[in-house]
Amino acid sequence: MSEVARLPGAVTVRDDPTGVAAGWIVEIARVAMAEGGRFRIALAGGSAARTLYQVLAVTPHRERTDWGRWEVYFGDERACPPDDPANNCRMAREALLDLVPVRPELIHRMEAERADLDAAAAEYSSILVSTCPTAATGSAPRLDCILLGLGENGHTASLFPGDPALQVRDRWAVRSRADYAPFDRITVTYPVLNAAAHVAFLVTGATKGEALRGVVEGRAPAAGVRPPDGELRWFMDTAAAGSL
Repeated sequence: MSEVARLPGAVTVRDDPTGVAAGWIVEIARVAMAEGGRFRIALAGGSAARTLYQVLAVTPHRERTDWGRWEVYFGDERACPPDDPANNCRMAREALLDLVPVRPELIHRMEAERADLDAAAAEYSSILVSTCPTAATGSAPRLDCILLGLGENGHTASLFPGDPALQVRDRWAVRSRADYAPFDRITVTYPVLNAAAHVAFLVTGATKGEALRGVVEGRAPAAGVRPPDGELRWFMDTAAAGSL
């Protein structure tokens, strides 16, 4: 068994996996909208996610989904103004959301620029509760899809090694602390990640080997993402797969 095959969930490796990932998103969006009327998705930050959003925003994938029924959330946000280049929502808007007819009232950004991050996180928890169904197992809100990246230190969303946010089980979004700037963050918690119907990691580049080994060995924060009643997917390029 190769090391890649030891990752939890289904693994897709391509020179460029974004087309496959985009097609997968469009298909699960179709099913979610047929079953519940909307497609609730939490977006990730990072360069791999940006590339995926750019693919979704153009032909053929742009024409294959009903953007007016997408409801958009974020897995994490950095404590910076919404117009800051480091802001995840700004990146998602520039790469996707401003280019397709998503309804503005259905875009729920994290207000991580606020001085009171605990209050902002609590409000985001309330948004998740009021706009999402509850998972059949547990009490967490259930999103149709959550997109995640993987940091070189094994973090995902803004769940960093050693941070107290890793231990939270009774709140859906909390403040967290990164080990590089901007340090202060808001992140969804493991209960939300593991309540989702579909979770996908987007992993690119030859520097992710140690993080991927941390997932395989169960010691990286990303290893805590194991949805018991949902699909877990990995979309990675050949460089990332080769680094493992």
